[in-house]
Amino acid sequence: MKIDFNKNGDSLVPAVIQDVNTKKVLMLGYMNEEAYKQTLETEKVTFFSRTKQRLWTKGEESGNFLLLKDIKVDCDNDTLLIQVSPVGPVCHKGTDTCWEETNEASYGFISKLEAIISDRKENKDNEESYVASLFRSGINKIAQKVGEEAVETVIEAKDDNADLFLNESADLLFHYLILLQAKGYTLKDIVKVLEERN
Repeated sequence: MKIDFNKNGDSLVPAVIQDVNTKKVLMLGYMNEEAYKQTLETEKVTFFSRTKQRLWTKGEESGNFLLLKDIKVDCDNDTLLIQVSPVGPVCHKGTDTCWEETNEASYGFISKLEAIISDRKENKDNEESYVASLFRSGINKIAQKVGEEAVETVIEAKDDNADLFLNESADLLFHYLILLQAKGYTLKDIVKVLEERN
């Protein structure tokens, strides 16, 4: 890997720190060549502190280290993407990230959908909501809907109509997410089980 530490004239390159599992950006630091080499040797991310004018290993005082998992250099060879497994909060203010975000995996639209389902579960009295009506009906009705959608998905899988297959697959996933929450779980719990099996 070729890194151009002299491109900006200060012997430093930005280092974007990303959680290897959640893919959240945790912080930004700067590395000189010595910090880079020390990071590789110790497998704990080390930066060059511009304020202290010295090397500092993240966590050297707090114990909240950034354990190195991977390093990539960008197309211009002047910025690093460092994937880590964080030990504790990353920010000196005690938050998971320097942007005060929670370091949790996000599944994009699926996470938004899970939040909507959770809201409907909490507000079961909403007469206009289909999801709320399922929660009012109870676990047996929700499980039955998952079974129905699974059968319909299998039937469409045997045919050649992509549109019908995709729509039934979406219905199955939607009802499965409802079932998970009815049982007190989310997709994150299922992903954890799959990761443990890997």
